[in-house]
Amino acid sequence: MADPPAAASLSALLAACATESPEAEALVVGSLRQTYAELADSVERASRAFAALGVGRGDIVALLASNVPEWIPAALGAMKCGARIDAFNTWVKAHDLDHLLIASGASVLVIQDRVRNADLLGELRSLVPEVDGARPIGSARFPKLRRIVVIGDDIPHAAESWPDFLDNASGDQTVIEPAGRSGEPAFVLYTSGSTRVPKAVPLCHRDLIVNGFHIGERMGLADDDRVWLGSPLFWSYGCANALMATMTHRACLVLQERFSARDAAELMARESVTAAYLLPTMIASLAGETAEQIRGIRSLCTGVTIGSPATVERAAIELGISEICNVYGSTETYGNCCVTDRRLPLSRRLTSQGSTLPGVDVRIIDARTGEELPAGQAGEAQVRGRVTSGYLGDENADADAFTVDGWFRTGDRLVRNSDGTFSFVDRVSDMIKTSGINVSPAEIENFLVDHPDVSEALVVGATHPSLDEVAVAFVVVRSTSVTPEELLRHCKARVAGYKVPQIVSIVADLPRTVTGKLVRRGLREQAAALVEAQLTQDRSYA
Repeated sequence: MADPPAAASLSALLAACATESPEAEALVVGSLRQTYAELADSVERASRAFAALGVGRGDIVALLASNVPEWIPAALGAMKCGARIDAFNTWVKAHDLDHLLIASGASVLVIQDRVRNADLLGELRSLVPEVDGARPIGSARFPKLRRIVVIGDDIPHAAESWPDFLDNASGDQTVIEPAGRSGEPAFVLYTSGSTRVPKAVPLCHRDLIVNGFHIGERMGLADDDRVWLGSPLFWSYGCANALMATMTHRACLVLQERFSARDAAELMARESVTAAYLLPTMIASLAGETAEQIRGIRSLCTGVTIGSPATVERAAIELGISEICNVYGSTETYGNCCVTDRRLPLSRRLTSQGSTLPGVDVRIIDARTGEELPAGQAGEAQVRGRVTSGYLGDENADADAFTVDGWFRTGDRLVRNSDGTFSFVDRVSDMIKTSGINVSPAEIENFLVDHPDVSEALVVGATHPSLDEVAVAFVVVRSTSVTPEELLRHCKARVAGYKVPQIVSIVADLPRTVTGKLVRRGLREQAAALVEAQLTQDRSYA
């Protein structure tokens, strides 16, 4: 078994790639093509610009952007100064961004002005009107925030553009990264769970490198591979998984900012992609619209996906990605903790998520007794090894998520197979996973009851053929004039799109235990029936 690169930090990893493979292509995004030497130069320039702002060890830089050319230089450049990167998702509305800026305590925000139809600067302006005033920002609500750097054309008076930011870098002296960074957070990612707000998950430099390397090994990556990513870098699937697997093997990352089946097929073919990071929704779109084109890409043979046996089979057979790997994990486990080897028979890759990665342990626990279960019996999966150290600033979440002996409770039921692989069964927790994104029912409920006409809300997940699960909200209202459509508009205007319920159902009351506690379980069948009825109606109009 090969050893991971020796680098202690992400910027050191890139520097090693640039030294040993300077002319190898590292990144393709839009019209930009960069070798490892050129990418390292971009990161160095960004690091000098951050240093000129006074960014150093312990500082926090928030990054709110899609898969644009500036994302990696911004992230690794700030890290080289000793900062950590808090990666925000680009679906944020002001409601979400408010929490993220407070929770992160970022001193610098790098923000894309617009992402498709989303006016990110507009959301920021509603929270930080000082952005149109004098520099430094001096925000009353976010006192730690002092500088804003904008990727795009709309540059508020108190902010600066990305090109101007780079031009302000002082001199050409190389920034020396602080020593001893291996166990410090590189990224902090925000993930929903059972709490009312997203939880901050720190992921450390060395563990990112080691875990990413082993994921790449399961895919069979080498320095001549070209890895396509159409999912956001701000997800663990992007920055902790695809980026790390690619860089640790000195392969080339081919980024797509916005996924569409036809654009993806054209890009993969043009770049002779060899590996693809796919989600169930992507596989469905590619198979439905461009299966022949994808099968025609002779170089494309491996990659990873998350999904049911039917989803994995569709990728392997209909799309011709014969060595596609099935994976299991979460943000807390550095993206994946189990990955099938590409060389396993397809029948095994369909029905299991593989064995644990080196340095990771998984045990299966009986939720009632707390005892470890033998092979063949399903129980709650708990993970130890390469796992986040805990949620920042949330001791209650830590107490819920970690056992007293240090195992991470995944909230999922798995079974250990006789060959040592693991298979996903279902979820123990109430958390909803839609298109690969964790969505907290409590967070949606909390937002719905902020509506003046809603007295109570209960949200459950229901299976969906292409989205894995969707959120269905049952609400009790104070006024007979309020409609489900109005509540959906309320959500769409104020929260990230993936948090908006698929269906809102107005009910007279909600199920409770004898002690008065709300019970989601009693609504799951009803939610499933509502989703099926909606799908049937959609098919009838197709």
